[in-house]
Amino acid sequence: MDVKALLSAHPAWLDHLESVDGPDFALPADLATELLRLAVPHDDVGAVVAAAPQPGTGAWWLAERCVRSLVSTMGELSGPPWFQPLPELGPYFYVYVFLAALPHTRAYHRRLGIPEEVSWATFTDLGRNMTVHRKRHGTPGLHAPDWFMLHARGLLYALGRLQFNRARLGQVAAGAIREAGLPLGPGSPAIDVHVPDFLGPLTPEACEESFARARRFFPRHFPDDKPLVMTCGSWLLNDDLARRLPDGSNIVAFQRRFRLLHRFDDSEMLAFVYGADAADPAALPRRTRLERAVADHVAAGGTCHGRVGWLPF
Repeated sequence: MDVKALLSAHPAWLDHLESVDGPDFALPADLATELLRLAVPHDDVGAVVAAAPQPGTGAWWLAERCVRSLVSTMGELSGPPWFQPLPELGPYFYVYVFLAALPHTRAYHRRLGIPEEVSWATFTDLGRNMTVHRKRHGTPGLHAPDWFMLHARGLLYALGRLQFNRARLGQVAAGAIREAGLPLGPGSPAIDVHVPDFLGPLTPEACEESFARARRFFPRHFPDDKPLVMTCGSWLLNDDLARRLPDGSNIVAFQRRFRLLHRFDDSEMLAFVYGADAADPAALPRRTRLERAVADHVAAGGTCHGRVGWLPF
């Protein structure tokens, strides 16, 4: 396959890939064992091993340059162009890219003194997002490969129930936070908060432990950042939805941690909750309390949106 022709729709990305230098592409010697360590679903392991790219092919050329792109910006908040969906290269193309990049990420973690258990908890998001892809589409693949770029570049870390990544404030959030009295502006360092799927209930106790770990972790390993705030942009902060949940709901408790800012459209809200069952919004399942709340919200004409929230670091 002529991958350069395939990338012609993304000229800036192609220019970047052709210019970046770095390590050669190499997959783990025991690929199956590495996949299992990364929580890749057992249904996918054999297929990933069988479809690995071969030297001299266009897929190999592109995978090598994607790895170089990741490694060249290790730990930098200003990153390379986002990876683009390339279904023509098969469902696992970016899995191979990240498999080849992770030894470099692990070396970066070791230089910073990041505990081994944090590294591996972070990297298992690769397998988790393969499960998310199957939940949504019923087919093999990796959900949102651009998302795992944060992990591979040493920016995002799993600390218990929640994930956190080094970031900078955008203009809208910075303005609102500055009005609240904090001396921040666009580009100020911040920590973004994420709630991964398939990791158990979002209990207040588990969240409190994660926030406490984050407040120890980032000053220890990234002392120059000095963030003053954490931010979260998620459908979980949809306050219209919260009004349909009981007061003791974990989601309501999570929302109350944040000072809520602006709304944003989140067309993936239904997919997060229902997976492939979101295909027909008029026939959403009502198997759980959350599903009933979301279905009632949509049936009443409610929009699929999230909100941005912040809290002091």
